[in-house]
Amino acid sequence: MTPSLLPLLALTPAALALPLIVASRRRPALREAWSVAAALAQTGLVALMVPPVLAGTVPVWTGPPLLPGQPLTLRADPLAVLFGLTASALWVATTVYSIGYTRALGERHLTRYFAAFALCLLATLGLALAGDLLTFFLFFELLTVAAYPLVVHAGSDEARRAGRIYLAYTLTGGSALLAAVAATAVVAGRLDFMPGGFLGADSASPAALAALLGLFVVGCGVKAALVPLHTWLPVAMVAPTPVSALLHAVAVVKAGVFGLARVTGFVFGPATLEAIGGASALTWLAVATIVLASLAALAEDNLKRRLAFSTVSHLAYVVLGVGLGPAAAFAGGLLHLGAHALLKITLFFCAGALHVAAHVERVSEMDGVGRRMPVTMTAFAVAAFLLAGLPPGAAFVSKFALLVGAADARAWTAVAVLLASGVLNIAYLGPPVVRAFRAPAAHAPGEAPAPMLAPLVITAAAGLLLGLAPAGWLPVLPLASLAAGSVAAR
Repeated sequence: MTPSLLPLLALTPAALALPLIVASRRRPALREAWSVAAALAQTGLVALMVPPVLAGTVPVWTGPPLLPGQPLTLRADPLAVLFGLTASALWVATTVYSIGYTRALGERHLTRYFAAFALCLLATLGLALAGDLLTFFLFFELLTVAAYPLVVHAGSDEARRAGRIYLAYTLTGGSALLAAVAATAVVAGRLDFMPGGFLGADSASPAALAALLGLFVVGCGVKAALVPLHTWLPVAMVAPTPVSALLHAVAVVKAGVFGLARVTGFVFGPATLEAIGGASALTWLAVATIVLASLAALAEDNLKRRLAFSTVSHLAYVVLGVGLGPAAAFAGGLLHLGAHALLKITLFFCAGALHVAAHVERVSEMDGVGRRMPVTMTAFAVAAFLLAGLPPGAAFVSKFALLVGAADARAWTAVAVLLASGVLNIAYLGPPVVRAFRAPAAHAPGEAPAPMLAPLVITAAAGLLLGLAPAGWLPVLPLASLAAGSVAAR
């Protein structure tokens, strides 16, 4: 580890954007410019950490103490940079998309909206770079608070109800996570993340370690939307579509599965997980979530809610990977974190374009809309079929690694579910595509505005290119392999 200011500097664009956005509340163009500039600057600063991390260096910044002997610590290891780079790059796309979306619909309270976006990305990058459990917890809870104004943005009774449900779930999860962090400090006397974990089978009794793992799973699993902790997520789809994209692809739910990756790989470690039965428990929890959420998606007519249940299913792929044990599975889970982010944000961008340009919100209303919005629905089709794991997309790479890892662990039920899930993906994402292109539309909308159209085309293309060159322009594969290798080596 090498002392560096880069991890701290990476947080400054979002932190500086907050007051600037608020100060520009009467100048919408300037307010939007600050948002885009902050997203670009954050992405650039995180990208600067990629070369040293790939070369084996881990930039670390240590700040003031949060508790005696426990300083605020930011550390850019491969897992942190992988998640931070994905979130930052997609913040750029989401911000540009938001500008087109909010202008097209004449949305109000946009200063609060863009300020909350900036705070969410500050919190997301902070938890990505957290070097220990306490720093992680602080940013994890900051994200809970920051996302609330976005969930209730519409101001309707339905939105306020969704906000109450969101807070009830996430604050309960936060309490469980705080208890887990405190218990870890008592049991281990340390909180800093270590590849391969620092909780040995001799740290406490197997029952105590299993209970501690249960607290972590509840604490992170609420945001990760693991069944049965998932019900807040479909309800939160009342939020504006860019917020839904943020929740699913960049911030809240990804923070949950990222937290589980940290806990399994850098607190417990594969050996301890196996010894206390944690690997098996996480595998079965993930398998159940994949199947049940996919079946729920099949029955959902509302497009955003169908995509929400799809997210629940795909987040469980990440949990399956980091819980199984073998390095290939762990790497596959981390790869799917990035693949799902790109492809699911594309699908939500397309859903928002359909809402703005064609006033379509349900699958049953999509007949012929692809003939009037061919760019949008082509991007939707590309993202949908790539998300199902068809080559040569990003999800094919991650699912193949997950299959290899599951087979290596002799987890044959997981192998079967991963294969079946591809069919289920096509079953619930195929019908919108078929309906969109099979019949003439009863109305004649055009495409959504260019600030909405450009991001969805770019993210769909990126999902394809990431599958063709996973070690190329966005170094997801080498970063995931380094993170998985560091965990397996201990």
